[in-house]
Amino acid sequence: MKGRTPFSLSEAERNLFSRIGQIAASLGQEAYVVGGFVRDRLLNRNQNRKEQDIDIVTVGDGPALAQAVADALPGVSKVSIFKRFGTAMIQKGDWELEFVGARKESYVSDSRKPEVEPGTLEDDQFRRDFTINAMAISLQEATFAELLDPFQGREDLEKKIIRTPLPPDDTFSDDPLRMMRAVRFAAQLDFRIHEDTFRGIREQADRLSIVSAERITIELQKIIGSTKPSIGFQLLSQAQLLGQFFPEMEALHGVDERKGIRHKDNFYHTLEVLDNVAEKSDSVWLRWAAILHDIAKPPTKRFHPKSGWTFHGHDAVGAKMVPKIFKRLRLPLDHKMKFVQKLVRLHLRPISLTKADISDAAVRRLLFDAGEDIDELMLLCEADITSKNPRRVERYLQNYERLRSKIEEVEEKDRLRQWEPPIGGEEIMAAFNLKPSRAVGEIKTAIREGILDGDIPNEKEAAWTYMLEKGRELGLTAVLERPPAE
Repeated sequence: MKGRTPFSLSEAERNLFSRIGQIAASLGQEAYVVGGFVRDRLLNRNQNRKEQDIDIVTVGDGPALAQAVADALPGVSKVSIFKRFGTAMIQKGDWELEFVGARKESYVSDSRKPEVEPGTLEDDQFRRDFTINAMAISLQEATFAELLDPFQGREDLEKKIIRTPLPPDDTFSDDPLRMMRAVRFAAQLDFRIHEDTFRGIREQADRLSIVSAERITIELQKIIGSTKPSIGFQLLSQAQLLGQFFPEMEALHGVDERKGIRHKDNFYHTLEVLDNVAEKSDSVWLRWAAILHDIAKPPTKRFHPKSGWTFHGHDAVGAKMVPKIFKRLRLPLDHKMKFVQKLVRLHLRPISLTKADISDAAVRRLLFDAGEDIDELMLLCEADITSKNPRRVERYLQNYERLRSKIEEVEEKDRLRQWEPPIGGEEIMAAFNLKPSRAVGEIKTAIREGILDGDIPNEKEAAWTYMLEKGRELGLTAVLERPPAE
């Protein structure tokens, strides 16, 4: 076995791992800590996190070892056994320990479900995705805390390389999701993918079709959540993976030219906007709004000899595309999707308000439409400034700052961020002795428009008087001239 070297552990970790090793020995088994814990400790990554996920491979029965550890150690949760995967999990304080028996796997060409049989530690390390995840720490007394590194994973960590332990064609053909994981680790760790490994990804890219949308999206969400998500998206595109599951984004690529007039490459513009948002917010859904804000530019692209390239209506068309994309990628179709859809639909509105004197009515409508998401909308719009001209950027930012001030001024006066109509449909029906009808809807709309246009303040008394006036215009007779006492 190549590369056995001592591994640094805290006192608490030494005590826990030593005890697990002793319990494994009492069962006639060997135990090793493997995977992400080893990798991240060598990178000094997540070392200050209280919660630790620790994977333990045993040459033997994983669930049996988990049960023995739970029986022997105080303060351990009930064992959770996952028979389908042959794994078991326990919780001890802030440690989440997952146990699995060492195994070797083989695959058929049209399935991600492997045929599994017991194996040695070496078998288990061979089946792992990347060299940096194939390192193990021995928990045996004679070799306790030694690093077992058969594929020079530590050297790859130092060189910042993602590389497969087996030939890439074998690794990715067996489990195509590993191609997404390669990109994810490169994005999260700011590593490069080894040339041979990247070639293997490109050659096996169409194998991703056998992977479920849910599994792909789990990896995609982690890429989006990385510090600089553009790294991952560029790799996905270069590896010919992106078009397999997200063709709308791949379609943003490219620049057309007619009569010497070009437009910007909307793929790289989108990545700039995404990185700009990532610098200001950890919200994955705001980052999704950045990803999708220009998604409809390809289907709305037109060339006009006088005005050049246009993308009229890409905000509205893009908003309609959001639910379809979320559904296909198995993303939530709840308020998170509606938030993204709203920001895509509204992302051009703020900049239109910076090109002229800003009226209170226009700001009211923006506040009404954006509601409590106005701050995120403004952050997206500022991130959308990707000009390479510093003076232009400064001018745009100053315009947005003026708009922010105006929004605060109108919001303080009119309270529209979480707007509720001062008069509801039931009150309108009571005032005119009406049943549900078109007239009720017309009066509600008139009140809303009156407030947004600044004809009346956002107050009940003023809205009631306005309601009576609109009712008379419709030929209605009021039976309540004053609002009922609260």
